Amino acid sequence: MNPSVRTIFNQNFTEEKYADFLVDLNAGLDKPVEFRVAETPVFLTDDFRDKLVQAGQEIIDVVTAPGFKELSERAIPDKWRVANENDHPHFIALDFGVCKDEAGNIVPKLIEMQGFPSLYGFQLHLAETYRHTFNVPGNQTIFFNQLSKSSYIDLLKETILGPYQPDEVVLMDVNAPEQKTAVDFYLTERYIGTPIISLTDLIQEGDRLFYNNANGEKKRITRIYNRLIFDEIESDQNIFDKVVDIRQPLDVEWITHPNWFYRISKYTMPFLKGNYVPQTQFVNKLATIPDDLHNYVLKPLFSFAGQGVIIDVMDDDIEKLPDPENWILQQKVDYVPVVESPDGGVKVEIRLLYLWPDGYNKPTLAINLARLSRGKMIGVRYNKDFDWVGGTVAFMHK
Repeated sequence: MNPSVRTIFNQNFTEEKYADFLVDLNAGLDKPVEFRVAETPVFLTDDFRDKLVQAGQEIIDVVTAPGFKELSERAIPDKWRVANENDHPHFIALDFGVCKDEAGNIVPKLIEMQGFPSLYGFQLHLAETYRHTFNVPGNQTIFFNQLSKSSYIDLLKETILGPYQPDEVVLMDVNAPEQKTAVDFYLTERYIGTPIISLTDLIQEGDRLFYNNANGEKKRITRIYNRLIFDEIESDQNIFDKVVDIRQPLDVEWITHPNWFYRISKYTMPFLKGNYVPQTQFVNKLATIPDDLHNYVLKPLFSFAGQGVIIDVMDDDIEKLPDPENWILQQKVDYVPVVESPDGGVKVEIRLLYLWPDGYNKPTLAINLARLSRGKMIGVRYNKDFDWVGGTVAFMHK
């Protein structure tokens, strides 16, 4: 972490400024931010930024290699397999903890990965608000690959809209306005013009999909910017008796196709190697159970937001699993509390966010998301009642 920028930030920080920051962050939004936003950005050194970029590229090389689809075929649950899959994901998100390696060096370690969109709109708004309220130096950027705000938005448009008009492309989630991430939906609509709809708003005629716009006019959907995760509808066994069954062959493009959520996921991690990846194995492929289980975590393959993870693993936890083929055993990583707060260090996770428009040979590392934690894990449920925790963004030297 960049000590010089951190020192100046902390010296000038006040609770009043943070309160002003939250007011500015929510000003003009369709609805306020519903998750905790941290008191501070993260400030990276050039060296750690370069390690992050290298770590991400090593993983991108695996998921873009020939044969990856065959390798990840079992990742897709049969009941959630969607027709008309395309040849690459349009979004890739890689989560890295800021950790220590065996030699004591501060390094990024892969924690999670997903072939699914993240807060591509909100992170831009968040960074601009931090910069304005806390006077973040102008030589600090949240972008990679020499992108600027305008070129980033152009790349986002190219990825999501492609050759189509904004009203032909819809941002869809289960019940979009009620999602905790709805702030990102509305900001995306502001930046690129995509209307926001819920699953129940889809109208099917033959193999075509339509929606009613704000004026009540029926409009054809050519692309769905998909924010729907099937886990959120799994509890309703009869969901597709009430809404359009989006798994069937439809004359619509997916940005990104739902199958990529599973292909690039925890399922992929046992196939990755390198200094930035913790040792990970499918439970059903374990030759023996490690003697030092306290150094591992058990993760279900088909869950999200940290649900179902067993942090303190016992021998019988593994033996009791009814479906060991759907679990991974992952070596714990040693998070380092590298962000200096007024009352101690805070742990960090940084998400690298890639965009991959149609027609491009490879994804582009574009922007980032960061999260601060004092709990056992990064998620909200592990950080209740703490300050200097929550969602944030990492700034780097241009």
